[in-house]
Formats: sequence, structure tokens, C-alpha cells
Amino acid sequence: MGGSESLLRDVDDGIMTLTINRPESLNCFDLSLLSLFNTTLGEVEFDRSVRVVIITGSTSGKNAFSTGADLKERAGMSPDQVRLYIQTIRNLFSRVEELPKPVIAAVNGYAFGGGLELALACDIRIASRSAVVGLTETSLAVIPGAGGTQRLPRVVGLARAKDMIFRARRIPADLGLEYGLFTEVVEPDMLLSRAKEIAMEIALNGPVALSQAKYAIDKGLEVSLPVGLAIESNAYAVTIPTKDRIEGLTAFREKRKPKYSGE
Repeated sequence: MGGSESLLRDVDDGIMTLTINRPESLNCFDLSLLSLFNTTLGEVEFDRSVRVVIITGSTSGKNAFSTGADLKERAGMSPDQVRLYIQTIRNLFSRVEELPKPVIAAVNGYAFGGGLELALACDIRIASRSAVVGLTETSLAVIPGAGGTQRLPRVVGLARAKDMIFRARRIPADLGLEYGLFTEVVEPDMLLSRAKEIAMEIALNGPVALSQAKYAIDKGLEVSLPVGLAIESNAYAVTIPTKDRIEGLTAFREKRKPKYSGE
């Protein structure tokens, strides 16, 4: 896959890095970028060679992961066009969340509104020490509309989510780490290399197992424990007839590293 002006794509050793590349507008989302992002995810979803996805922001301008919606574009929209935009960005982030492979957000700078909502849709979030994040929509007399009111409390807890959203707070990366929003905070020049290290650890494991583990965790979180255990049981059953499961057992017995094919 090649690159594009507003979304750069790079694949290396089964790891696809998607870089939001609109530095002149702090990597915010316009309709063109949303469309391109959606098309790219469609390709990645069925590309067996891609094991893990990293999403980050261009650092060629003022440091930003993404500052959410392109408010200049939004200002010229009718109410119906705004509704369509919100539905489009919400559906895109749900697609990120449901991608059948792990997604890492490498939050390199400002992540406000839709930028943080995108990170919340990812499986693992690490941040640069210089990152500042928040769901600031109430300061513009609207609310987070791309999943923020639902995903943030699931990650940081109800009280902290309400505090952040009601006050339109912008919090530093270290506080995000304390809140559980990030699993790691690293120096800015180490962010992408650390994200790739984590991605490489993940990519060594069975792709079908990773997909089913993600499914079981995400779906099980929303139901009672007995139903969640049934979901886990069914997800486990998917892995049993795979070639990878046999390869894993064989490699363990032969004391070598397994070579998984995703079959």
C-alpha cells in the first residue's frame, strides 16, 4: 500500500503504521480524510499480512495526534450535514474498535475531541510525555459525538470521565497514565519506536488467537459474567481447528519460535 497526502501508510514486518498527515490543521479530520481512513481500514481488515496497526499523528508541524473535527469545514455545514459528519466519524471509530487485529494509538501531541475519541477506540494507548488530551466539546456547546461519552468512562471510570467532559479539561500525559488512559508514557523521540516494540511483541503471537481474544474481551465487557464466559468459550473454539494452534504446540515441543500464518 502506498501513501496519501492526508493519511500516510507504512508496512514493515506485519506492522502497519497509519499517520494522520494534516499538520497545517493540527491533524484534524475533514470529510476527505474520513473517507480515506475508512477505505484504508477496509483494506487492512482483510490483509492477512498486517498483524498489528499503529495510529499516530504527523510531527512535521505543531505536535498533534489529532485535534478532532475540522471546525472550519464544519462551520459551513447545514445541520443535516453536521449529523452526517458525526455519524461518519462515529462509524469510522467503531470500525477501528472492531478491527479484527490489535490497534495501538501512539499519541504524540495534542489529542482533543475526536482525536482522543480515536485513541479511545484503539486497544492500547501510549503517549509522548508532551501529549495533552481532552474531550473539550462542552466548551463549544456540544458533546463528544464519536464515542467519547461511552468509551471514556469505560477506560477511566465514571467520575473521572464526567469531570473531564463537564469541565472540558485538557490533561497532561502523566495524569492520563495515572487515570489508566495510557499504559505507558515515554519521551517524544522514543514514542514510535516504543509503539513498534509493543507491536512486534504482539505480532509474534497467533493472528487468529489475537483476533478472538480481542473479540472476547470487547464483547464480554458488555454482558454478565456467565454470558461473557460463553463468548470466551466460543472464541476459544474458533482457535482449535487452526493450523497455528498445531504450530504453536509443535514449536513448544521442539523448543523453537513458532511461525504463524493466520490459518
